[in-house]
Amino acid sequence: MDFDLAPLQDRAVSLVEAAKKAGADAADSVVAASRSSGVDVRDGKIEETESSENNAFVLRAFVGDRSASVSANLTGAADTLAERVVAMARVSPEDPHGGLADSELLSAEILDLDLFDSNHVSFDEMRDNAMACEAAALSVKGVSKSSGAGFSQGIGGSVLATSHGFVGAYAATRFSASVSVVAGEDTAMERDYDFDSRRHRGDLRNVEEIGRVAGERAAKRVNPKRVDTQTATIVYDPRVARGLVSHLASAINGSSIARKTSFLRDDMGKQIFAQGVAIVDEPLLPRGLSSRPFDAEGVGNDDIRLIDDGVLQSWVLDSATARELGLITNGRANRAGSGTSPGTSNTTLLPGSRSPEDMIADLTTGFYVTELIGQGVNMITGDYSRGASGFWIEHGEITHAVSEVTIASNLRDMFARLEPANDLDKSFGTNAPTIAIEGMTIAGS
Repeated sequence: MDFDLAPLQDRAVSLVEAAKKAGADAADSVVAASRSSGVDVRDGKIEETESSENNAFVLRAFVGDRSASVSANLTGAADTLAERVVAMARVSPEDPHGGLADSELLSAEILDLDLFDSNHVSFDEMRDNAMACEAAALSVKGVSKSSGAGFSQGIGGSVLATSHGFVGAYAATRFSASVSVVAGEDTAMERDYDFDSRRHRGDLRNVEEIGRVAGERAAKRVNPKRVDTQTATIVYDPRVARGLVSHLASAINGSSIARKTSFLRDDMGKQIFAQGVAIVDEPLLPRGLSSRPFDAEGVGNDDIRLIDDGVLQSWVLDSATARELGLITNGRANRAGSGTSPGTSNTTLLPGSRSPEDMIADLTTGFYVTELIGQGVNMITGDYSRGASGFWIEHGEITHAVSEVTIASNLRDMFARLEPANDLDKSFGTNAPTIAIEGMTIAGS
């Protein structure tokens, strides 16, 4: 796939230069360019095709402690846009923490992280892959109908130019396949899915495997039972374990810390997890789904340990949030509307020593969770309550499907008792192995 960012980079530079001429003390311009296409099928027939292309510019200008931004396109006159944004900035509220990143923190080298695959998948191949994925799922015994399958490809580019000399650009591709099916009949039907998404087409899992796994997952969920209300060990499948890593990332986001809306706001340097537990953020991971050679301010973003040996080591910071907290950015700026906000990249809970099978074998009773429902997480208090389904564990073996229960605890207690297994797969933007947590409440019958 051809994707030339040079014209967009030139446009970004010209907008910044125009803003300086119009009276801005500092300015930056960012462009998010994208192209995508995909095919969705259902019951062996094409249900939908899509194709899109978009180039979106934002020009931001600073006048003293005031700032403003405007959206732009490829045809708008740079001088006109610059004059408008500078005029807006002069009457905007003051923000003592705003401004560009410190120049000494800017990335001196733009690394090649192997995020771009030049291969293009034809419409016919996307259709055939989606149909093969669906057919494999429907071939599983017990699967009764399809909710649809799809195959897509996309390419995105990021360009940033600043008035203090940073100009950078990179492009990344993504290829995805997914399927969802239903098993059972009448009122005893259960749904499940599988998907995969990779930077390179050759890394994508075989679509027949994706379909087979989705079908097997759905078939196993038929005829679920309720369980009694009790306290037990919850074992999180990696699909849902990733959500716990996301909760941690939200709790240590610099914006939440500055606003005092995180239950971990006073815990820097304290033991949050058990000894040996580590969580890393790796923006420079080759072919990573959330990798980037520089952040949204042009700052170099080295890998960092958020949690090391169970101890909280770092907030997630952009420049504005770091200044508010009296700290220095660690290169975690994401573009957010007219400015930036902190955010993680490839965030991973590192594996433990035991296998999931050993974890399950050691349990007299437990609940293996494969799906969570609802958004019952309070990041101010850490209270956690989610609808859940999965499989019951008894005497070290998975016995039957379970649904219509709620699991509850507090994230602080959950983090302290969390044990990661050794089955880590780092294929996603947020990664976790199987996780076991003792002493959670199960609200059932």
